[in-house]
Amino acid sequence: MCFLRRIQFFLLLIAFGLVPNNLLAAEPVDLLIVLAVDVSDSIDHQSYELQRRGYANALEDPRVLNAIRSGPTGRIAVCLFEWSNKDLQDIVVDWMVIDGPRAANQFSDNLLRSPRPIAGATSISGAIAFAVAQLDRAPYNSERHVIDISGDGINNHGPNPVLARAEALDRGITINGLAILNVGKSSPDYLYLDDGSRDEHRDPDGNLMNYYRDNVIGGPSSFVIHADDFNSFGEAIVKKLIVEIAKN
Repeated sequence: MCFLRRIQFFLLLIAFGLVPNNLLAAEPVDLLIVLAVDVSDSIDHQSYELQRRGYANALEDPRVLNAIRSGPTGRIAVCLFEWSNKDLQDIVVDWMVIDGPRAANQFSDNLLRSPRPIAGATSISGAIAFAVAQLDRAPYNSERHVIDISGDGINNHGPNPVLARAEALDRGITINGLAILNVGKSSPDYLYLDDGSRDEHRDPDGNLMNYYRDNVIGGPSSFVIHADDFNSFGEAIVKKLIVEIAKN
């Protein structure tokens, strides 16, 4: 549906009293996107800093800003939180409109000066449920709602993520994923536990990409990409955001 037809349809709904008052007051944007960032125990300090700086730099990247400007309104709204256990989620940057370099720089500044929250286990299901709640309270209006999950392991705390995904999809939300594979490690020892068994959290059967495909992502045009390690995380986020923003 083109932008003009969207506006006409929205005006028709207003005429028949079918639009809630909170949406009438909300500013339109091309995309509502929640960035859900894994900060569980498997993310060490160096990896955490690379991850956070990757998000900060990505929002300021000229390629991402060009993608934002290409949309009908030239604006997106972003909320970023960090997560670990099913009950541990911390909003780092609350809803902000990104419409150019100044807003992107403010987003990055807010992100980089926030302290790291307490780490714990990995609850992708908790992260999805929390992200849905953030979309419900967003002060902006868009037809496109996206949850962007990044992580380096499978769900090992709380309900199965398939259940949380189903609830999100019922609301018309798309969930995309970024799997951090860590194949760039100099030694494969990180894939093994002290007893010599393979660490199924970071390296599940079929690999982490397949796990995200089967258990995490879903919705219209959903996709998962990978970062070989945290050093390549920033570029992976840039590519992912461009694809998500461009799907207008």
